[in-house]
Amino acid sequence: MNTRIVSRQCTLCEAHCGIRVTVEGDQVVRIEGNPDDVLSEGYICPKATAMGALHHDPDRLRTPMRRVGDRFEPIGWDAAFDEIGRRLRRIRNEHGSSAIGMYLGNPAAHSSSVLYGVLLRAVLLTRNFYSASSIDQFPQEFAAWRMFGSNVLMPVADIDRTDRLVILGANPAVSNGSVTTMPNARQRIKRVRERGGTVVVIDPRRTETARLADQHIAVVPGGDVYLLLAVLHVMVAEQLCDDRAVRDRCSGWDELRATVEPWTPDVAAPHAGVDAETIRAFARDHAAARSAVLYARIGVCQQVTGTLTHWLVNTINAVTGNLDRAGGQMFATAPVDAARYGKYLPMAHGAWTDRSGRYKSFRSELPVAALADEILTEGPGRMRAMITYAGNPVLSTPQRGRLDAALESLDFCVSVDMYITETSRHADIILPPVSQLEREDVNLLFPVFSVRNNLRYDAKVFEPPADGLEDWQILARMVTEMVPLPARRFTGRALNAVFERLSPMRFAALGIAAGPYGVLRKGPAGLTIRKVRASAGGVDLGPLRPRLRSLIGTRDRKVSLAPADFREAVRDLPAVAPAEDGGYDLRLIGRRHLRSNNSWLHNVPAMVKGRDRCTVLMHPADAGARGLADGEPVTVASASGSIVVTLEVGDEIRPGTVAIPHGWGHREPGVGWRVAAALPGANVNLLHDPALVDPLSGTAAVNNTWVSVTGN
Repeated sequence: MNTRIVSRQCTLCEAHCGIRVTVEGDQVVRIEGNPDDVLSEGYICPKATAMGALHHDPDRLRTPMRRVGDRFEPIGWDAAFDEIGRRLRRIRNEHGSSAIGMYLGNPAAHSSSVLYGVLLRAVLLTRNFYSASSIDQFPQEFAAWRMFGSNVLMPVADIDRTDRLVILGANPAVSNGSVTTMPNARQRIKRVRERGGTVVVIDPRRTETARLADQHIAVVPGGDVYLLLAVLHVMVAEQLCDDRAVRDRCSGWDELRATVEPWTPDVAAPHAGVDAETIRAFARDHAAARSAVLYARIGVCQQVTGTLTHWLVNTINAVTGNLDRAGGQMFATAPVDAARYGKYLPMAHGAWTDRSGRYKSFRSELPVAALADEILTEGPGRMRAMITYAGNPVLSTPQRGRLDAALESLDFCVSVDMYITETSRHADIILPPVSQLEREDVNLLFPVFSVRNNLRYDAKVFEPPADGLEDWQILARMVTEMVPLPARRFTGRALNAVFERLSPMRFAALGIAAGPYGVLRKGPAGLTIRKVRASAGGVDLGPLRPRLRSLIGTRDRKVSLAPADFREAVRDLPAVAPAEDGGYDLRLIGRRHLRSNNSWLHNVPAMVKGRDRCTVLMHPADAGARGLADGEPVTVASASGSIVVTLEVGDEIRPGTVAIPHGWGHREPGVGWRVAAALPGANVNLLHDPALVDPLSGTAAVNNTWVSVTGN
């Protein structure tokens, strides 16, 4: 039998680890790490091995599907696009552009097709655009915008050169980094210590990452912001800051000092759940390190204080002289240098709101917390149609279960998805793209946030079927269908011809040619798609280097240490600190597993085999006080809802805190993934209050929900 090996990346998460796919005939028989990959160096996690199973999954859709009553039937591509265009144009003509909404999920960013998603959003001219960003990263973007003048300028932790690594609300030993793309994060963390450095993890749970660290600080859920305010207080009061860095590169120093002045370690300690002396020692150790970096991620984003916490992370890095220098926070120089042009993108913050007036737009989208109400609330401007692309918001967003009813009430719904999921089951038409192994790509987004400058190529493993379409082709056809009727016959044909010539690979080639390493700047020796395609594991473009002066977009071209709205929010902190109410006496946080990736891998048998992973983790003292035993079913309830899950007892979590992973809850009728439906788990987002958001960015606050846990 003909055997061949294809080198590419696993595109299931942001790390994009290099893999070698061994194929016999038309079957994937093995997936292993690519030792030549310039970023992952042969490392892969178990998720990478699932790519073959995803490709071969009999439940994966291979042809468009149209709803007929309570079931789906195959439909041809042309007929599907004709119906989509006709019905969406009618809704737009009768009710206006914003009667059509759109949602982009995380996997959209894992290929260059996201450019076509953005184009479709622009053509729709709708205010009702939503994405997973307002559930997982808006606070980082918002803090970057207010401090550096651009939401793209989210700094990267230079983990490979730092002497002190501090991680808050992130578990890179499992995630391999996010908005700091660091494949093989476990080994990178170990190397910090091997070269004499220190690793500190701040998290309510002793995570897989914390087990690799020198110190674990078990902060109370939601306590990060108080801890960091006190750390800054110590640094200011004891004159531990880098005066030259502050004077030369920052503004707002006096205002920052006044803001943190009341937050002594003794004042902050009860809010942080960390004793005052630990806070003081942390501040002194951090300031004394030759190089040091604080890195925070999703566990911090998903709180009412998410933006404030990310502001304080960036601020501590700045005032200790660790911003834009080796071993601190830095900014990558990507082959298509989005960071250089981010300051020219309008953020449109508050340019419009949802109909209630509560949720403000940010970078031209609304927070997903507004989605269900924008569909269900009657009146002018109600959303009547929806397009979802690579997202499962029914499971991934807090809507008290109302999003099911909302999607069911729509006049028309389209999903671009490989499966009939909890979300796409509500669609009138589902458009499935070919599998990840049936397309070639060069991802241009993640190099913007990588720990080392690089560019890598994704080769096709299989030729797509003759009637298969890639994501970008599906989205491009939808763009042409939205052209107004009088011009559509001519303009639609012209657009289709343009799109056929401007594939993502051609866009990438043009962008790379014009970029900092491209032939237009470097001449014949410059970087090209051809050179990347011919490489064994991508092209290494060197370590990160200082460049903030050329990127910063603030008016005075200095880092804004104390934006007025942030200072005001700090003054309101005691009012927004969570408090026990209604008998709910435990704080709920999220957690992730190495074999799980949101809801997308639960139909792969190898990823769900073994013990139940949709459990509630509880400290032995809390379980004993409630008379609960490991392995028994329990009810977890909040003011918003309740779910039943299995109890897992372990001392790696702080007393008073419980943890449940998200992405589960495959119990709904009509879903098309049979393995997932047989091991459904429970949807933790039913416990979260959709109205509880970070007041600055609008991000849903799904960490630090008050719950109770009782036996069944």
